[in-house]
Order: sequence, then C-alpha cells, then structure tokens
Amino acid sequence: MNATNYVTAETFERLKEELQHMKGVDRPAASHAIAEAREKGDLKENAEYDAAKEAQGMLEAKIKQLEGVLANARILDESNIDTSKVSILTKVTLTNMNTKKQVTYKIVSENEADLKLGKISVTSPIGKSLLGKVIGDEVDVIVPAGVLKFKVEKIEL
Repeated sequence: MNATNYVTAETFERLKEELQHMKGVDRPAASHAIAEAREKGDLKENAEYDAAKEAQGMLEAKIKQLEGVLANARILDESNIDTSKVSILTKVTLTNMNTKKQVTYKIVSENEADLKLGKISVTSPIGKSLLGKVIGDEVDVIVPAGVLKFKVEKIEL
C-alpha cells in the first residue's frame, strides 16, 4: 500500500520530466555502457561490466520509485486551501517559546521539502506536530535535540 504523495502541479511536471529523462536518456546510456563493457572481453573479471550493470540496476530502481511517486500523486490546488488551520501548502509563522524568535515555514510534501527555502515536509517532526493547529495553539515538538515549544502566530498561503 503506497501513501498518497501531495504535490503542486509544478512539482508534478518536474517529476514527470525527470522520469522521461531517465527513461529516454539515462536508460539508453546505461545499456550502451553495458554493451561497451561487454565488448572488452571476459565478463567474469570485467569490473567495468559489473559497474555498468550495477548502475543500470540503480537507475531502474530510481525509475520504479519515481513511477510509484507519480502514480500516487495528488495535485494540490492552492486556491481551495483552508487557512483557518495548518495544512499542507500553508505558510505558518511560529514563535519558538524558548528563544522568542519567530520562524516561518511552508508545509510541503516530502518531494518539495527544502529547509534552506523554508519548506518543511508534512512528515517531518515539526510538520506532523503542526497539522490541524490554529492560531494561538502551542505545540510541543519532539526532535532529536529534545523538545521544542512553538506557538502558532499566523497561517497563510
């Protein structure tokens, strides 16, 4: 049973392009590398052939994984997102109750998460803890470093 992957239309298109590239460019290149290595003689002691076969296996696994992501993708439409509570694609401003510093995160799918851009995964400890919360709620988040306490200040798109 595969979980639903929530993605924006932009991410869905990017993943589709990545899959097409793997199938149309990387897969033929891997086959060519195997054929070239095979021409070099004895396959029992041919490290190049083994490496090419291993690379092909890894590529096929990546293709299969990406096909699974796309098959279970559900494209999110930002126009019908409820901002009265924290949900995927909302931007949440929090106050860290320990440091009194404010941070803003956008809650996104695992495929779109990028902490440098302020995008955290809905499956991360903070993302999971915030889901369904409303402005004014205080949230305890268990992270490897201990417990973080946040207060939800603002929810927007």
